[in-house]
Amino acid sequence: MIDFILANQTARIATLVGLFAIVAALVYLALGAFSRRSQIRAGLQTLGTDRREAQTAASLRESNNNSAWSNLADMVERTGLSLADTKSERLRDKLIEAGYTHPAAPRIFTLTRLVLPFVLVVGFVLIVYSRPEPPGFFTVYFFGAILGFLGLYLPNIYVQAKADRRREQIVNGFPDCLDLLLVCVEAGLGIEAGMDRVGREMVQSHPLVSQLLSVAVLRLRAGASREEAFRKMADMAGVDEIRSFTTLLVQSDKLGTSISSTLRVYASEMREKRRMRAEEKAHRIPVLISVPLVVCMLPTMIGVLMLPASIRVVRDIFPLMNG
Repeated sequence: MIDFILANQTARIATLVGLFAIVAALVYLALGAFSRRSQIRAGLQTLGTDRREAQTAASLRESNNNSAWSNLADMVERTGLSLADTKSERLRDKLIEAGYTHPAAPRIFTLTRLVLPFVLVVGFVLIVYSRPEPPGFFTVYFFGAILGFLGLYLPNIYVQAKADRRREQIVNGFPDCLDLLLVCVEAGLGIEAGMDRVGREMVQSHPLVSQLLSVAVLRLRAGASREEAFRKMADMAGVDEIRSFTTLLVQSDKLGTSISSTLRVYASEMREKRRMRAEEKAHRIPVLISVPLVVCMLPTMIGVLMLPASIRVVRDIFPLMNG
């Protein structure tokens, strides 16, 4: 039977399709059982909630989830497959750090992790067997398994990389924000008006910092306290420097100290940290350059230096050794 499958191309394709269908069915059954259990648990947790609050939250979700991806996630959940993650708060925080603030972002992320492995594996199988000489069964199985694992972990890698790039941009633009905010405060503006002015001025130069300041100002105008608005701004940024800055602002507001002096001291510290980061990158350049120098130039130099001696050995010493 195995010899027939390995010898016949149609049998190999049918076997691969059958294995894929069996695995997909098992995964679908397992996810369906898990989703039903999650729905029962969620229903038990929401039995004591108020009906008015549930209707309000549902209306807010419906008004926000109007994108194509959120509609697709809703369509998948209507089939009985729950896209809720067991670590929803942690996933939500990670997506916010990457810049995905939409309420449906965790469900879209989970849907992407479920769909991407199957898309990569099916695409790889179709491309391979469309060639005139397809590879063997075990080769296709091996590379298909690798693509499946890559599809499962690629969304995490992408979100982490985007969060790192976003964090770096915020750190690079925040000292300029502090300088402008210090100028506004010393000119007589309050902290809320100063953040609003700086947020509107930095839209082109540092859009991420401008977004953080604008969202904090909107929270303050909506009635949130300064401590709550600043804490949420720090959580949205996910940067230690902004967390320290918000802590300083909250303490200055509680203790009644001068905000301008606080901003001046922290702005100088931020500039010093930025200068130290630049010096650190400059000191790393010789080490990074040494790697391509050793890999590319050292073999060439050794070859150039040893080539005359090698020719001399081949011409003179080898004939003497052979008599």
